[in-house]
Amino acid sequence: MHDQQPAIDLERNQPDRNMARFYSLAVESDLFGTILARRRWGRIGTVGRALRIAHPTAEEAWLEVRSLERAKRRRGYVDRPAVTT
Repeated sequence: MHDQQPAIDLERNQPDRNMARFYSLAVESDLFGTILARRRWGRIGTVGRALRIAHPTAEEAWLEVRSLERAKRRRGYVDRPAVTT
């Protein structure tokens, strides 16, 4: 289940407040098969910070990811536009 759903990429831009932030959420597994809820955040244009939290099942990891997504959207984050080349 965790390999079928893409990452959730959000951003929040408020030029009047000099704010340009990103937030990325996903469920992945490590080399040992541990299910991880991954989040990355920071200022757009930087590497930012990352945190991975292990979960016993992919369903539990997705519950955490969806909860974080709802919280970020309430704070003004929107879907990050797709990059076209």
